[in-house]
Amino acid sequence: MTATAPRPRPSRTGQPSRTGRPSPAGRPSPIRQPSPVRRPFAAVALLAALFSLVSGLLLAGAGPAAAHAALTGSDPQDGAVVATAPKEVTLTFSEAIAVGDGSIRVLDPSSKRADTGVEPKDLSDGSTVRYGVELLPGLPDGTYTVAWQAISADSHPISGAFTFSIGAPSETTVALPSEEVGGGAVGTVYGIARYIAYAGFILLVGGAAFVLGCWPRGATARPMQRLVVRGWITLTAATLAMLLLRNPYTGSGKFADAFDLDGLQAVLDTKPGAALVSRLLLLGAAALFIAVLFGTYARREDAVEKRDLTFGLAVGGGVVAAGIAATWAMSEHASTGIQAGIAMPVDVLHLLAVAAWLGGLVSLLVALYRTPDIGSKAVRRFSRVAFGSVLVLAATGIYQSWRQVGSWSALTGTRYGQLLIVKVALIALLLAVAWFSRRWTGRLTDAGTASGASVTSDPSESSVTSEPSVTSEGAAETVETADDVAPERAAQLARQRAALTATKKKRIRDADAERSGLRRSVLAEAAIAVVLLAVTTLLTSTEPGRTEEEAKGASTAATAPAASGPVNLTMPFDTGGRNGKGTVRIDIDPGRSGANELHVWIDSSDGKPMDVPELKVALTLEAQEIGPLPVAPDRLAEGHWSASNVQIPMAGEWKVDVTVRTSDIDQVTIDKTVKIG
Repeated sequence: MTATAPRPRPSRTGQPSRTGRPSPAGRPSPIRQPSPVRRPFAAVALLAALFSLVSGLLLAGAGPAAAHAALTGSDPQDGAVVATAPKEVTLTFSEAIAVGDGSIRVLDPSSKRADTGVEPKDLSDGSTVRYGVELLPGLPDGTYTVAWQAISADSHPISGAFTFSIGAPSETTVALPSEEVGGGAVGTVYGIARYIAYAGFILLVGGAAFVLGCWPRGATARPMQRLVVRGWITLTAATLAMLLLRNPYTGSGKFADAFDLDGLQAVLDTKPGAALVSRLLLLGAAALFIAVLFGTYARREDAVEKRDLTFGLAVGGGVVAAGIAATWAMSEHASTGIQAGIAMPVDVLHLLAVAAWLGGLVSLLVALYRTPDIGSKAVRRFSRVAFGSVLVLAATGIYQSWRQVGSWSALTGTRYGQLLIVKVALIALLLAVAWFSRRWTGRLTDAGTASGASVTSDPSESSVTSEPSVTSEGAAETVETADDVAPERAAQLARQRAALTATKKKRIRDADAERSGLRRSVLAEAAIAVVLLAVTTLLTSTEPGRTEEEAKGASTAATAPAASGPVNLTMPFDTGGRNGKGTVRIDIDPGRSGANELHVWIDSSDGKPMDVPELKVALTLEAQEIGPLPVAPDRLAEGHWSASNVQIPMAGEWKVDVTVRTSDIDQVTIDKTVKIG
């Protein structure tokens, strides 16, 4: 006789125990739900860690907020020595700026205000951006410090300082903050909030576009709903943080000033503040869009009604998304510089294309890992959307690169250009990985057959048929029908069937080599996209290459020496008296603005050194009404005089006057004009 294993005894509820032992009377044996998938969480954690690492490295090398408007000139110039106190100090910038009380301060050697303290005057003329402050009358000689702080037209704070001297340089007790405006802990947090805001925008817009345009059935999937809602929450929180931090970011650098109501009111009166408030209002409309998308739209079954609702959501959502993107375009790089009227709509298109591509990529990654129902049709639709987004990005990116860089030297010689090269390299790498994803997409199939079940990935394309009950191991078991048990038990059995069916569908999906390959390649794309987003965000806070080069050129032109090397002059003279003829030779070394050594030699008519009772030298810059600046050289030897630390305030056409007296009544003044740098 052949022994047979005893069959498991059913419990009193009719449900066999998984161990073969009956469950306690009146209590159904517990139903094992499918274990949560760990790999999605690992993937998300990997992407988050990668984003944090890249952001940290970029922030560490970024320094304080980069100046997008640059100081290109001043009057008096940095380091200049003027004979008399000027009536005002003027500063010239490369781009438009916003100023207020205290934006330009002039401090005397004892650190007291030397200006009148009123708001700077706008002296701009055409494309020249210039501001000035009036000085107090009767300022004494000494070194004065000019400290300035403003907000550039693209929303970033800028600051700096320089000195000039009246009469002669002196010691100064002025102590300026070592930390530039926009730096420190507040600057770091504000920069992180900018990063997070871009990420939230991409998840919100890209996720909604993916559901609406590529996978309508995804509106009922909880992972997709959570992704879009979290994108909205992230963008809203980051925008609120930026609005509160705007005052300390552009001012004191103290977190406590984030709750200063007067400072917040001042922020609301600026263009960046208005852009942030507009973004919050548009996010309110975006919340209504999300409610309709995952509510009414998800429940709609009638094909005609759903098509009409899809069109309405696409139009309304597109307007809201474009409006949110415009809040960046109207307050950052695109709003200033050349062709701003073209650059702002181009920037909006660029941001929308980025969101559709990268946000859709993250949505596809979540769908592949977290939902068993996404099919090949949805993947192929996204592939077409991504291809169109890349074309838009290429066109708008080329225009933006030309506008912000402008020359090959700026592309390789500025930080903005170098970051742009890194961005292009990352896009090329992302496209290379995307090519492999398209290959997996082309091989992707929807149907799979295992253990008597036919599984499809898109309910609109086919259906799912399974056995009445399937365990997570795939073995068939006998269960009661809903007619034989109480309603509570029937509901429990229905949930069990749904969970086991989903488990089987996922097992079949995981066994699909094409789908697994697609998941890996999309994960690689998402990892590269994280780095790309960090570099792109850093680009928005970096001074454009064109602006940097123009500022350097203007600054160099303003301070470049008109003549290189020492200045040598030879001037004949004749006082009219006995032995009154001779030649004066003058050397000015190094012949540039600042301190110089002056040597004077006098030779008689026969070429021998000649002593004279009196010798005077004076320097005059008539174009700027500076001088005459007297120089009293000391006699070193027969026919040789010298003066050290002769201060020449600025470059220009200087007239050198030399007075020679050969007797009590015989003297003459001769002059010559020379270029001195």
